[in-house]
Amino acid sequence: MNNNNIFIAGPCVIESQELLDTVAEELVRLNRKYGIDIIFKASFDKANRTSLRSFRGPGLDKGLAMLDSIKQKYGLRILTDIHESNQAGPVGEVIDVIQIPAFLCRQTDLLVAAAQTEKIVNIKKAQFLSGRDMKYPVEKCMESGAKEVWLTERGNSFGYNNLVVDFRNIPDMMEIVPNVIMDCTHSVQRPSAGDGKTVGDRKFVPSMALAAKAFGANGYFFEVHPTPDEGKSDAANMMELSNLDDLIGKLL
Repeated sequence: MNNNNIFIAGPCVIESQELLDTVAEELVRLNRKYGIDIIFKASFDKANRTSLRSFRGPGLDKGLAMLDSIKQKYGLRILTDIHESNQAGPVGEVIDVIQIPAFLCRQTDLLVAAAQTEKIVNIKKAQFLSGRDMKYPVEKCMESGAKEVWLTERGNSFGYNNLVVDFRNIPDMMEIVPNVIMDCTHSVQRPSAGDGKTVGDRKFVPSMALAAKAFGANGYFFEVHPTPDEGKSDAANMMELSNLDDLIGKLL
């Protein structure tokens, strides 16, 4: 099966090598089944957790080594996010797609550093911006040497501790870049609503994906975990890894 959809999937944060291997093995199986090229994602450092006591990950050096091992062992393309401009160089030596977190999508130095790696830059739309506002972060990247920029919708703040998705942002952003991705798991968050952590409701993830498809999205971002309730970050929002097959089938 040939298609032009972008699929990104993996655990929220690197918890262990065993977890990375478990997810990667399933992504390889799905790639073969559907003739697609799912990009493996995981964060080496969750620098914006609600609480200082929350698990952040293994850090830059160890995390990149673990992600590189997945790339070499399974032949998967890799995506991870950066939070500081000095991370762009070392990340760019390993990673295929550098992601800019939504909270940081207007940080000029971060965007410029990511662009200068000449890797694909995926910018997540901030919870406080419209789709049309994203032309400016894209311009910062393109004028700094980026070869390709993607945009990702992840919802907008709706009062306190809640998000709502305005799906009109998808066609608006497709007027800026050719690839617009729906973050189907972070968009179901209820930020900081869980007594020191973010909560949410994963049952809405498939609906987010299918609605985004109806609005013209050509990419889908899923955080997945074999036992999401035991996950160390975004446990309430991650999909069960076993359910990814069925959802990708519906999207195709």
